[in-house]
Amino acid sequence: MSSPSAFAAFKGVLDTYAAGTGALPVRYENDFVQNLLDENTPAWVYVEIYGDSYNQDTMGAPGANVWEETGAVYLHVMVPSGTGSADARAHANTLLNLFREKPVNNIFMPEMSIGAGDPGRDFPNYFAITATIAWTRRDITSA
Repeated sequence: MSSPSAFAAFKGVLDTYAAGTGALPVRYENDFVQNLLDENTPAWVYVEIYGDSYNQDTMGAPGANVWEETGAVYLHVMVPSGTGSADARAHANTLLNLFREKPVNNIFMPEMSIGAGDPGRDFPNYFAITATIAWTRRDITSA
């Protein structure tokens, strides 16, 4: 799992998107999704925000060191099985554009991709196209 700071930064952007007109419903790890499944929602986003490592980048006086956290955000665009992947790819591209060349707090996002599609592993009758954002966040040790 990512730090609370990284999670909050990505969630803030995605929640603003989700509140907009024409946006897809957005759900995060351990959120309830049954209503979306029951309603056969035509497209929605399942978000996973991971921190892969949290490493000290400088050596110095306590409280004055830089730490670097790296991770990935997975934006799984879920569409009903059998409906093709074009719409899911378009939604994935829209989601990535929320973060392209737009700083989010102290997070640097050097790589983004739209990956291969897979059957919805946790969501029966859905297919997922996953947009991935690799990220790095640097901060100073708090005293």
